[in-house]
Amino acid sequence: MSSGLTSPPLPESGEPLLPPLLPADAACEFIALRKAFGPTVAVDGLSLRIPRGTFYAFLGPNGAGKTTSLRMLAGLIRPGSGQALIDGFDVHLEPERAKALLAYVPDEPSLYGKLTPVEFLEYTAALWEVPAAEARARAETLLAKLGLADRAGDRIDGFSRGMKQKVSLAAALIHRPALLMLDEPLTGLDAAAARLVKDMLQEFVAAGGTVLLTTHILEVAERLARRIGIIHHGRLLAEGTLAELQEQALMPGATLEDVFLRLIGPPSGLHPMPT
Repeated sequence: MSSGLTSPPLPESGEPLLPPLLPADAACEFIALRKAFGPTVAVDGLSLRIPRGTFYAFLGPNGAGKTTSLRMLAGLIRPGSGQALIDGFDVHLEPERAKALLAYVPDEPSLYGKLTPVEFLEYTAALWEVPAAEARARAETLLAKLGLADRAGDRIDGFSRGMKQKVSLAAALIHRPALLMLDEPLTGLDAAAARLVKDMLQEFVAAGGTVLLTTHILEVAERLARRIGIIHHGRLLAEGTLAELQEQALMPGATLEDVFLRLIGPPSGLHPMPT
């Protein structure tokens, strides 16, 4: 179970917003997690333990069960069986204690378009009971880091998809979570914005936080992730460092893309090219 957490002090202006430092243990766990929608089994007995301070990439083809798994860990849908834990707290039995440590950015974030970024961040911070003065300081710091300071007073409904993605990331970080979950966070971002987000995620992990993200951009997972899990048909196929995945696929020195394709097999209806 958790050792108990206290909020870190508010950083001075310009300093990074750091998550609370936690003892070296599991940031989150999936324990025999299963979820079916009618006759379709989306997640089938998933067990996975992600250490704190880890940049973790969760990979799989479309329909593999990645988003359903994240939504169960976020407490948005209830598993059919099994457990989803954050810092040892069951998300469904102790939701307030578990979710206080979590931030989740879905692939299609929902924002209030009539608000400005500052208003939306202050509103989000209030939901987490962050004092108003601290919320304003954190909002200004995050918007500056994400290159949105000059648009802080504009309404969100006039923003591009990429700008909305950055506002969503800022909202996720506003209460200083320990675990940051992101579903396809680079969708809609240009090269400069994607680099900015990747840098922020690496900074978050370097400060002691844990990142769990899904992505179809395998080069991003290969470059950033310390550990990688590959899920297919709702089941965990392989898990470990890139070197460990290469060993499991019997492909030493191969790229993550080649390892991934070897492990999941050819797409339905297709066959490997002859060698």
